[in-house]
Amino acid sequence: MPNFFADHMVIQRDRLVSIWGTAAAGADVKVQFKDSTASTLADAAGNWRVAFQSGEADPVGASIIVTSGTVSKTIEDVLVGEVWLASGQSNMAFTMNSVPMYREVILAADYPGIRMFNAPTVTAVEPQDDIDGEWTKCGPDTTGNYSAVAFFFARKLHQELGVPIGVIKTAWGGKPVETFTSREALNTLPATKKLVDRVLKFDSGFDEQKATQRYQKQLEAWKTKQAEWRKTPADKRGKLAKEPTKPKRPLNTEGRPGVLFNSMIHPFVGYTMRGAIWYQGESNAKPNAVPYDKTLPLMIRDWRQRWDDDFSFLFVQLANFRQPSTQPGTADDWALLQDRMRQLLDTTPKTGMAVINDVGEANDIHPKNKKDPGERLALWALANDYDRDIVFSGPLYQSSEVTGDSIKVTFDHVGSGLKSRDDQPLGRFEIAGADQVWRWADAEISSTNQVSVSHPDIPKPVAVRYAWASNPEGANLVNSEGLPTSVFRTDDW
Repeated sequence: MPNFFADHMVIQRDRLVSIWGTAAAGADVKVQFKDSTASTLADAAGNWRVAFQSGEADPVGASIIVTSGTVSKTIEDVLVGEVWLASGQSNMAFTMNSVPMYREVILAADYPGIRMFNAPTVTAVEPQDDIDGEWTKCGPDTTGNYSAVAFFFARKLHQELGVPIGVIKTAWGGKPVETFTSREALNTLPATKKLVDRVLKFDSGFDEQKATQRYQKQLEAWKTKQAEWRKTPADKRGKLAKEPTKPKRPLNTEGRPGVLFNSMIHPFVGYTMRGAIWYQGESNAKPNAVPYDKTLPLMIRDWRQRWDDDFSFLFVQLANFRQPSTQPGTADDWALLQDRMRQLLDTTPKTGMAVINDVGEANDIHPKNKKDPGERLALWALANDYDRDIVFSGPLYQSSEVTGDSIKVTFDHVGSGLKSRDDQPLGRFEIAGADQVWRWADAEISSTNQVSVSHPDIPKPVAVRYAWASNPEGANLVNSEGLPTSVFRTDDW
């Protein structure tokens, strides 16, 4: 059986739970869990898959016993609860022990009902059926190596629901969304098919022997420069060039289209779960990138089709980053991607978005605050997957209407009403007329869910933007729960 069907695992409550593996061709396979049993026959290739009823949530560990002929495997300490898959790039991979201020949280972490499976970072040319890693119980000796976002997400659910929470973490820093998507799916969209065709072309021309020889020459030259660099006085050294990296076949190189899907997503396909959480996009916030409101929905559909399950997909909108802009109308690929994330909520069912344009750091793409992103994802899950009557999102743009010399903007998710976070005038609203010249706007909360935006030099406004910057310092519109408003624009200029 795959490595993740192992001791301390968590299975999804109140569902038919699938497990699978291999046996002798045609062999009978029987699975028993508590009072539930199921059986099947392995196919001609020896593959088998069976589903059994998991029952209600149970924090007391039980055993799954799988038997085929005289061979038996027992999986111990299996909990029944809620299962989520956590994926993305470095901000999802970011561990608890990376932040000194979480030291006390780690030491106090005693949640045997929270379990996490940490998958390693590996690549593969073809889709894989297994991956290394292990399930661990959440405690002071394990929590430091947990994804911080996933930990705070799981802890919030565990505390609110009172049931076991299992998280499968499979993430790799610095990687674009296309690498987590199958090449079959990428080939259905012309823009992403070009990416696949390009890597296939590179791969067909890859000569491992020549590449290795070239690498050896580069490495020897680098070592010579390194020796000279070390002999040079420290104040005159300058910066040493980076050591050459070993050549990799393009189709086995992390970040290339479909590669991480093969190695780090495909093994888990079919693992019964409630949904997925996702923190990624930094590597796609680039000029001329395929629009993220095309690539992320493509991946979501790809995963859902392969799981044969329309599971929930909750993602983190990118945090504020880089030095704050000071001029209105500044073009910004970061803000563009953030806004495309927002639009996904209307175009892709069963999605949710944690707005975090208030927790980032200008000089660090990895904000240390991972508690707010994790818990804001959990709010979406609590409201939409677990039927809690709560305010679960920051204000989201709903509509706008030009009324005389102002634009009235209406928002969803305002709670009991919009407000200024710091009791200062609303900031980072921009307004423009037909000339498409943007100016900082005067913005006032005009009702529970509306903001009136204007500028004395624009008698006939046409469009409005909010927080349109990598780092929209001064953006202070929040709802009654203090959750921040997402970036938006009403233009398509």
